[in-house]
Amino acid sequence: MTKPKLLLHVCCGVCSAYVPELLLPDFDVTVYFENSNLYPHEEFFRRREAAKTMADGFGLEFIEAPYSPDAWDMAVLGHVQDKEYGTRCQLCMGFRLDRTFAYAKRQGFACVATTLSVSRRKDATQVNELGAMLAERYELDFLGRDWKKKNGENISQERAKAAGIYRQTYCGCKYSMRILP
Repeated sequence: MTKPKLLLHVCCGVCSAYVPELLLPDFDVTVYFENSNLYPHEEFFRRREAAKTMADGFGLEFIEAPYSPDAWDMAVLGHVQDKEYGTRCQLCMGFRLDRTFAYAKRQGFACVATTLSVSRRKDATQVNELGAMLAERYELDFLGRDWKKKNGENISQERAKAAGIYRQTYCGCKYSMRILP
């Protein structure tokens, strides 16, 4: 039986250290790295390499979206001073997920998922509402989950540490750098 093709948006190596394992029994998973929000430019490369390392470890195809920080800046324009988890974060996630859904539609994927909800820095309800809205717009399925449940974030952190990949200290954008955990 053929598994449905799923495009998995990943934000970093840490968040992609565990989620693919949960999806592989039921889906043909391809990893999609769309993170034009990352700042500085070197951060994009560090996180990309960590995510690619984890994808390779699962034997998954890794696709890198074009890095478009200027387009991302325009998407969050007027929300520089927003608090974390506010409108800026919602616009940021929406920007990246919209690009993921658009790619999935063009390439014939049946379903989209994201690792965003495995992080304590992300509200799973907010992520999943965005995913559901985009799924309707693009006429694709969205696998919305709170990957933090059942110790998901801790498992991801432990596996990333064991793999020796880069583990970041802030969400990713230039505005989140001001508010370190």
